[in-house]
Amino acid sequence: MELNNGIKSFWNKATIAERFIAVNVVLFLLVRIIPFLFSFSTNALLYYVELSQEIGLLLFKPWSILTYAFFHIDFSHLFWNMLLLWGISNMFLNLFDQRYYLRVYVLGTLFGALFYLVSYQLFPAFTGSNSALIGASAAVMSLVIFLATYTPDYIVRIFTFKIKLWYIGLFLVLVDLIQLPNGNAGGHIAHLGGAYLGYLYATKLKSSKDVGAGFFKFLERLFTKSSPLKTVHRSNKQTKNKSKGDVLSNDERQKKIDAILDKISNSGYESLSKAEKDFLFRAGKK
Repeated sequence: MELNNGIKSFWNKATIAERFIAVNVVLFLLVRIIPFLFSFSTNALLYYVELSQEIGLLLFKPWSILTYAFFHIDFSHLFWNMLLLWGISNMFLNLFDQRYYLRVYVLGTLFGALFYLVSYQLFPAFTGSNSALIGASAAVMSLVIFLATYTPDYIVRIFTFKIKLWYIGLFLVLVDLIQLPNGNAGGHIAHLGGAYLGYLYATKLKSSKDVGAGFFKFLERLFTKSSPLKTVHRSNKQTKNKSKGDVLSNDERQKKIDAILDKISNSGYESLSKAEKDFLFRAGKK
């Protein structure tokens, strides 16, 4: 009973990123424990959740177009994906509400799968190959490139160095392009699919077009905790500053949001004043 209460308490308090990380870790453990207990191989179990290059197999296990992103080959594979996911998630959730996180994550997973499947059907280089796609890296890549596109001047601190986020995004994309002929081509292609989704989503959102709106209602109820939401995308409605009683026009509100984003890009989220953080907090509830 206490264990169940502890798990329930963690799930209710956790952010969406923490929930995704927890799900990935638990599934990783189960995929190792269950085959051991019932005397069959781990690969036999992974076969049913990984995404095969064969379109025909997708008809027999359609769930694999999503499930591949929640399983990993070994501990190193899991560790690095979750480490990067944790790092980018903190930045993402400082600027956007959890619904956008979920939409980018899931659409990045789908676009990674789409790029992988189409590439293995079209390009002669993959003829006769036998591969399968597994791992969360396409989804993680979509989050990285989304932020690198929407807030390219966001400053990331790596040890004692400071670097703009768009440089990191560009570096990761170039690495995937260069590594295509050198092994794990399917994984690199999936990364590029996630990157394209992140770029597309952020570009459209800058023009007040949410390409993920109306989707994933069930997933939002399942994974998104009930809490005040933060977002910095444009709105067609006027926003009332409740603490001061004034009403901001669309242009005034957007200018204030852009100024705060510039400050975050230059000095980080912690450099914001309490009033600026409160403004983002209120904007997130609209």
